[in-house]
Amino acid sequence: MGRDFSFDDCGRAFTCLPAEEPGAAAEALVCNLDSLLGTMTHRLCVGSPPGVWVCSTDMLLTVPSTPGINWDGFQGVRVIEVPGSPAYARNHGVYLTNEQGLVHDIIYKGTEAQIQQCAGPDGTVPLVCGIVFFSSDAAEQLLATHVIPPLDACTYMGLDSGAPPIQLSLFFDIVLCMAGGMTEEGFVKSGGDVSVRSARSVLWTALRGFPLSVACIPNASYDYMTSSASDHIRSLTRLPSSASHLHFCKTAHSHVDQPCLLEDGSSVTNCLLEGAVQLAAGSVIQHCHLQGPLVIGPGCLLSGLDVGSSAALRGCPLRDVVLQGHHVRLRDLPCRVFTLTGRLDDWQSPVEKATYLNMPWAEFFQRTGVREGDLWDAETPRRSRCLLSARLFPVLHAREALGLQDVLWLLGLAMVPSEQLARWRTAWRMSWQELLPCLDTEAELGARQALFFLQGQHKVRRVLLGRQDSSLLPLARSAVHEGYHKAMLDTLDEVASMAGDAGIAARALACIADVLGCMAQGEGGLRSGPAANREWASAFGRLESGDIAGGVQELAAERQKWMSRPALLVRAARHYEGAEQILVRQAVMSSCQFITVEQVELPPLGHWVQAVCPARLDLSGGWSDTPPITYEHGGAVVDVAVLVDGCRPVGARVRRIAQPELRLVTLSGTPQGKVVADLVCGELEHLEDYCQPHAPGALLKAAFICTQIVQFPSQRPLQEQLMENFGGGFEVHTWSKLPHGSGLGTSSILAGAVMASLYRAAGKAASTESLIHAVLHLEQRLTTGGGWQDQVGGLIPGIKIGRSKAQLPLRVEVEQISVPDGFTQTLNDHLLLVYTGKTRLARNLLQDVVRNWYARLPSIVQNADALVSNAEECAQALRQGDLMLLGRCLECYWQQKKCMAPGCEPLAVGRMMDALRPHAHGQCLAGAGGGGFLYILTKAPRQKEALQQILANTEGLGNFSIHSIEVDTGGFSVEVVGCDTKDSAHPGGDRAV
Repeated sequence: MGRDFSFDDCGRAFTCLPAEEPGAAAEALVCNLDSLLGTMTHRLCVGSPPGVWVCSTDMLLTVPSTPGINWDGFQGVRVIEVPGSPAYARNHGVYLTNEQGLVHDIIYKGTEAQIQQCAGPDGTVPLVCGIVFFSSDAAEQLLATHVIPPLDACTYMGLDSGAPPIQLSLFFDIVLCMAGGMTEEGFVKSGGDVSVRSARSVLWTALRGFPLSVACIPNASYDYMTSSASDHIRSLTRLPSSASHLHFCKTAHSHVDQPCLLEDGSSVTNCLLEGAVQLAAGSVIQHCHLQGPLVIGPGCLLSGLDVGSSAALRGCPLRDVVLQGHHVRLRDLPCRVFTLTGRLDDWQSPVEKATYLNMPWAEFFQRTGVREGDLWDAETPRRSRCLLSARLFPVLHAREALGLQDVLWLLGLAMVPSEQLARWRTAWRMSWQELLPCLDTEAELGARQALFFLQGQHKVRRVLLGRQDSSLLPLARSAVHEGYHKAMLDTLDEVASMAGDAGIAARALACIADVLGCMAQGEGGLRSGPAANREWASAFGRLESGDIAGGVQELAAERQKWMSRPALLVRAARHYEGAEQILVRQAVMSSCQFITVEQVELPPLGHWVQAVCPARLDLSGGWSDTPPITYEHGGAVVDVAVLVDGCRPVGARVRRIAQPELRLVTLSGTPQGKVVADLVCGELEHLEDYCQPHAPGALLKAAFICTQIVQFPSQRPLQEQLMENFGGGFEVHTWSKLPHGSGLGTSSILAGAVMASLYRAAGKAASTESLIHAVLHLEQRLTTGGGWQDQVGGLIPGIKIGRSKAQLPLRVEVEQISVPDGFTQTLNDHLLLVYTGKTRLARNLLQDVVRNWYARLPSIVQNADALVSNAEECAQALRQGDLMLLGRCLECYWQQKKCMAPGCEPLAVGRMMDALRPHAHGQCLAGAGGGGFLYILTKAPRQKEALQQILANTEGLGNFSIHSIEVDTGGFSVEVVGCDTKDSAHPGGDRAV
């Protein structure tokens, strides 16, 4: 714990700093030891040779990210110095060095002349900052002395052998013996008592041969943690230099109801401040739970006060005081003790020269009626009568419970009632010197931990209800690790139930899934997986019906049965993500209000309605269109409708047929292709699996339901619905020349083609904007959870940017991008497609991306910002006709995709991109990545044959193919093409029913 420290019961090493670490895996208070470990590990130790670093914990240290220490030719021992002012050096140590950078002497609290002798050209002096590096040889030599008397008394082995204890200084007993200006006689004789002189003699013999060099860190800063309250408050309220690796903030790990009442220059750490708590500049509150109205004036340090202290503080104007609550254990009796001192008080100055509560002792005695004899025994020498030994602080009372009011009266702000003074006199009181050995560090750390998670629960509410982009995953990890997971789960249940907002509730459920995942501790299987266990069906049903509070309550009840082992926890986490997706679907369904359908003439029976669509290339912004990102953050995607090898590769056709049934046919590649799958639905129950994406015909079944051609669920049989409304059934044919998982938006574009054809075949017509939102609706019903960029890219011609605002209802707005004359042909000449031979479903990536977004991982939030800004820059590059800028946007986009979905670049694809990079302005895998098509913006035009040769000569690529693409400026069309006389009946093959 280090030496005693007046302002933190856990010592200087564990003094909490007003800092947060946003990138940390687990959320925790940052103490001085954390800061020093970070500085040593990631800054000072980098590049050092083998050896041992020794670092004091009695200081606050800031070091730049690259300290610039030169280790060439190093041997022996090296000390670290930081520049400081001569005024600061008067109370500290400085190094006197020679021209070779070796230490000549260490001067502690030297005279002005001695200090000036050490000064450099810039006027600063090299401060001793408490860090020493011993080379492995020097460390071995030092370690060998631990068995030599009297140095064995520095170890428990020596003490247990009966040796008297000996205390040595790292700098003035160990390091100093290697200073060039020391002589053996001068060093040994200045050692004090016989045992220290003997120890110094041993150390001289062992270490004198090692050179002692110094490393200067120019932009570092160092503050020794003194017993001065002013110094401590100043170190906690001033901003650190830019060299600090910590993120200092006014409110660290705290919940403050009214942050506007905290003045700049104040500091709050690990606190819960409810109501109006006003804090002046230059004041610090740590580890307190307070309820306003309270006014804390300047120059104050409050620590360890619980909510019960608030009443005593009200109406008590605090200024320049240190008020602390302590956990104390008197043998087996735990109790709370409060101490009160002044900011300017000195602990050890004799009473005649010192102050208490910033006033001379004589004035304090006059104001309060306290007598000197109340504080010190008569036999206490005058020189020993100081604040440190004054029995000021009530600990126990025979008849009454003690509280904060039993020290606040010492301020003497008003006439002191005689009963207050009598109560104080009759209490058992202790001095700070007597209290120190009784401090209960375990209880203090426990109280800080409990308060940390209490304010953490408020943070959960604040972040979720305020829709803040702060990650709760580090807090979840900490709560699980420290046994506070139940409190966090209860808070998340409360937020999800009370929010009254599907978006907030969905994120709360996702956070519960994260807590359950953390509880599994990496065991129990993959987080992604099925979520349709019947035990959860009732809760899911409530959510589907719109009863969020009831659904959350049922989920929590079911959760209790799944908490006993990792496999169950992971399965429960999957079901919470399934529940979250229900609410996401409901949020996305808000886009249905932008679907408008008008009645048109019903095509004749047997006449085909056909829609043929281009593919799409996403040039930037993809993933920002994905729910919930698109309506919580806002999205922007630049898309191009493209012909692949000269044709529109995706299409659908629909006709009415006499039989009251739904015929669903998948063709291979073209309208004239052979039948790949053939399904007939004659009953409503045949549509039940429409929401299972891998079920046969699921997309087409969902399309019939979303276009409301079929009412499902319904009491009316399917045949009755079809005959009454349309005089028969429907036959649907779909085809795509693109392979599954191509990344060119096939599924969503096909959904748009199917819905457009279905609407028209049913005597309805929908605008392109309506179709964009209708496909969103369909994919939510289908549970694939897609975004809007694919249908924007394939249903709207040419080059465009789609945008959605961070709001519900979700609405997609599309702007056509006007490019310079001839630039469309330039793009055609410079764009090529390479089929990588790898396929990957976006859904597998989607679950991870949505999980990371709901966790608000800082990298994901920053990347979402970057995706949108890059999309706008890409649009500008297209408007300017700037191929090089467009290429840079593509390269940036690919890096953003890899950040969003790590693992989306297979090894073979990486090789392919490396081979093509010298010949491309930019390149990117289409869609979510992981495989499918790679598109390249080549430096030279018409490079198909050249790239073919390059890839043919590259090893390890597998089956690839290169395809030409061109911008489709016409777009998709829906037309009635008449009756197919060659195949007016169902096109052969066995029917699947």
